[in-house]
Amino acid sequence: MLRSLKPDFKTIADFRSDNRAAFKKVFREFVILCRRLDLFGRELLAVDGTRIKAVNNKDRNFTTRSLQKFIEAADKKLEDYLKRLDAGDAEECATGGSRVKNLAEKIAALKKKRGEYAAHLSALEESGESQVSLTDPDSRAMAAHTKVAVGYNAQVAVDAKNKMIVDQDVTNQVVDMGLLTQTAEPARAILEVATIDVVADRGTFKIEDIAACEKAGMTPYVPKPQRGSSVSNGFFRKDEICYDAGRDAYICPAGQTLKPFRHGRLRDLKKIDYGNPKACRDCPLRARCTNGVRSVSRIENEDALDRMAQRLAARPDILDRRREIVEHPFGSIKQWMNQGAFLMRGVDNVCAEFSLTALVYNLRRALNILGVETMMAAVRD
Repeated sequence: MLRSLKPDFKTIADFRSDNRAAFKKVFREFVILCRRLDLFGRELLAVDGTRIKAVNNKDRNFTTRSLQKFIEAADKKLEDYLKRLDAGDAEECATGGSRVKNLAEKIAALKKKRGEYAAHLSALEESGESQVSLTDPDSRAMAAHTKVAVGYNAQVAVDAKNKMIVDQDVTNQVVDMGLLTQTAEPARAILEVATIDVVADRGTFKIEDIAACEKAGMTPYVPKPQRGSSVSNGFFRKDEICYDAGRDAYICPAGQTLKPFRHGRLRDLKKIDYGNPKACRDCPLRARCTNGVRSVSRIENEDALDRMAQRLAARPDILDRRREIVEHPFGSIKQWMNQGAFLMRGVDNVCAEFSLTALVYNLRRALNILGVETMMAAVRD
């Protein structure tokens, strides 16, 4: 600006507040401009999320369990205060009652605090939510490993060619599970491609989401997390027991056939259990497989996982490429742009704030690649 003049914090805050509805639209228009300038490879998208701190201290975020603990502790302290009050009445009368007065004030303050906790707990139970934040009601306590106490989950879809953000969104969902399709599909539509490869880490893994991703015209690459009792007990993993689609049966490491024996449902999906109790009893590998009779479950749409496992085996390097692609914008946003915390409150407002952040990141990338003159000419056209 002229003579190094800069807007003060209030001017910037007012600008964000007054124009928040336009930021997402401007970001999308700039992405379309970058598409016309051939800045996107439109072959591979990397999807990931990062946690960004909200304007809400962790001491002002409560879960149902923490509220119950606070109420229990308040009740115990109230009981103790009342006992001390009764025991000290006679003694305090002789000294003017100063200690009795202090205890009475503490009891009144504690009762007020307990009432607030009870009101929050009642509101949580009525809403069906698992937690409540008092300063920013839309923010949520994030997973401990993210090192963000209370915040939001910012999701991005990044094109591999120049590591530019194609689409982004902010949610208060604590984990990334199930967010793959809703993050990648808008990006595919903006890039105007019928099909595109999409890679994400194991945190996004959800069978319904993988199947929906394929159905939307995308080819997902998401490593399956190894979890469950078999993994924790050191037994053969499920991926070591091969499925034979032609026979609709599993072949275990001992070469035995596990056939369907029970049907059920899991998360509204059809589930079939496969087993062979007779073979398990005399199996020489039983100690490495199970403590009793081994069964394997197969869920509806699991053929999508089989196809994805084959793709990952053919392209093992794609997971390393994901880190290279998607960590670039996150590192730039958090370090260069100092976006470690949101300044606005409410999910709609922080969505607008992150749209502005992503726009600035893309603008700088485009200027570095094309140069100022080429960029200005493209904007004018």
